[in-house]
Amino acid sequence: MAAITINITDHQLQKLQELAQKLGISTEELLSASLEDLLNYPKSEFNQAASYVLRKNAELYQRLA
Repeated sequence: MAAITINITDHQLQKLQELAQKLGISTEELLSASLEDLLNYPKSEFNQAASYVLRKNAELYQRLA
């Protein structure tokens, strides 16, 4: 497993710690879960949006072809 260091403000750290405490997890666990969501969720959201656009405009694309 790799480690990474980032700089955040004291205010950001405080907000992260408060949120982690409310969720009953460590700050590290909160950041890890957030990163996992960030890396995986946009792919799914993009695929859904692209499929919707393709279905919605299928007739137009056929006429343009």
